[in-house]
Amino acid sequence: MQPFHLAFPIRDIEETRAFYQDLLGCEIGRSTEKWIDFNFFGHQLSAHVKPKELALAEANQVDGQNVPVRHFGVVLKWEDWHDLAERLKKHQVKFIIEPYIRFKGETGEQATLFFLDPSGNALEFKAFQDPKQIFAK
Repeated sequence: MQPFHLAFPIRDIEETRAFYQDLLGCEIGRSTEKWIDFNFFGHQLSAHVKPKELALAEANQVDGQNVPVRHFGVVLKWEDWHDLAERLKKHQVKFIIEPYIRFKGETGEQATLFFLDPSGNALEFKAFQDPKQIFAK
């Protein structure tokens, strides 16, 4: 699978660097005073300082939860998702949606969690015990 590239707005380079590098473990790529690239679990994120572009995402109901419509993240291996969830709890990250199993017992069952980065961008991390369920109908 080829990596994706996503560019998104941020408020501040240093707080973004600390969050993605120190909390999430993302390696830093190229950067200037106006943007910074991260290796986001094998994918390229480009965070650009542009506070006027920041806005909280509207939400839709999914499995009884208010899911931010505009969000990004990755699908992790089951064990890696649990490790991340514990690390986030240990660092007292405030969750938008606490870690839980969505669609339990149904097609597409998945572990999921949501939280905001320092600029208010919503992130989702999920995992499937059965990877075939990722695109199940």
